[in-house]
Amino acid sequence: MREVKQEGGIRLYPLLVILCLIYPKFVVAQTNQFKQKIEDIVSGSNGEIGIAVMGLESREKYLFRESQKFPMQSVFKFPLAMAVLNEVDKGKLSLDQKIHITKEDLEPKTWSPVKVKFPEGNIDLTLAELLSYTVSQSDNITCDILFKLVGGTVNVDKYIKSLGIKGIAIKATEMEMSKHWDVQFTNWCQPPAMLQILDTFYQGNKLSKSSNAFLWKIMTETATGPNQIKGMLPKDVSVAHKTGSSGTNDKGITAATNDVGIITLPNGKHLAIVLFLTNSPDPKEKRDEFMARIAKASFDYYSLK
Repeated sequence: MREVKQEGGIRLYPLLVILCLIYPKFVVAQTNQFKQKIEDIVSGSNGEIGIAVMGLESREKYLFRESQKFPMQSVFKFPLAMAVLNEVDKGKLSLDQKIHITKEDLEPKTWSPVKVKFPEGNIDLTLAELLSYTVSQSDNITCDILFKLVGGTVNVDKYIKSLGIKGIAIKATEMEMSKHWDVQFTNWCQPPAMLQILDTFYQGNKLSKSSNAFLWKIMTETATGPNQIKGMLPKDVSVAHKTGSSGTNDKGITAATNDVGIITLPNGKHLAIVLFLTNSPDPKEKRDEFMARIAKASFDYYSLK
């Protein structure tokens, strides 16, 4: 091998050969450390965790309990928003159109910032406002109004599957889920499927540029779950995400504590992350901390990529 010398007589080729031999081992060691750290965190949970993370530029992926079906709860409002915006792009709906909400629409026993703000109803909200309430504040009443606008859960389910995404089922509205504990399990998703939805959203080739930007904005403005994915990240890190959580039954089991989204890393790249936690007897603070630790470990690892 012919050697090249820099000033001072330093030989580059042998040095490059040594680096080429060492670097792959360093990368493997780094990856193994990340996986071990995630497994150590997972071992501390009393519930069942589903994890899917992927560098959206590098395509490097990590999955845990990838085949299990997890109840989504309000995470399904993210694919619902995509389905609504698809109708906007087709000209069937408009973000500026106004939807009338009566007092009868304000279901008394459900989470709804709209109901708190307008307890008497009889208001007109634009479709953009309905989407913002549904995604950013996880409003259950505006969610079900959106389902009606696009023809029900069956059409949202069909739309998501038309994108080539399997491993998900959207069957029940918020109202239907509130009727019986078991109904929430009909809205399920496997971690890789939600990861694929996030990736599809990020790639930006299924919705128009304006619709994609609008959805990104309202996901970034999400006010729920501040201690989950975002809990241990630097305060200036942007996270476009959607949470979903259930109640706790009389046995002290929480069916769903979920958070899914896209983190913008310090290097300008992006990390898609799906965290589904089910059947947990742990208190909310512990569940949130558990998810925050996984998100931070993923953030640290993928920031080096």
